[in-house]
Amino acid sequence: MASTVDVVATTAEVPAAVARYLAGRGLAPRAVCWPELAALDWAAAGLAVEARAAGGDDATGITGCFCAIAETGTLLLVSGPQTAATTSLLPETHIAVVPVSRIVPAMEEGFARLRAEYGEDLPRAVNFVSGPSRTGDIEQTIVLGAHGPYRVHLLLVGRG
Repeated sequence: MASTVDVVATTAEVPAAVARYLAGRGLAPRAVCWPELAALDWAAAGLAVEARAAGGDDATGITGCFCAIAETGTLLLVSGPQTAATTSLLPETHIAVVPVSRIVPAMEEGFARLRAEYGEDLPRAVNFVSGPSRTGDIEQTIVLGAHGPYRVHLLLVGRG
């Protein structure tokens, strides 16, 4: 799906992995992130990371994910006050922190996990991210990043 992947053993290693990814692509060492990731030691990795929803000028957004679907390489993201959809949709680069324990085999298991954990109080929106945004609207030529991120990078955390 044109996403890139890196694996780290622990969540504490995420900031250094993000710094390597951004530096390797010549991208600025700054980002916005979901509040659940705010306590990571971003500064020690040389990054300026703000815990807030992304706006139009933010180049990199770092999110977690509800679960990831192995069959399709898809992230299942739920929206809410602490999980702003804009952080994965507006920036040119989306980096998702994916605990290996949250990887499910197929879409059906993702929906089952959603129902099991949310019950009747489902989130307002569920977004599926399968790599960078793409469109073929212009002369049937595939263009990446037309309606969302140009790059999607997955950081798998833990060992399977």
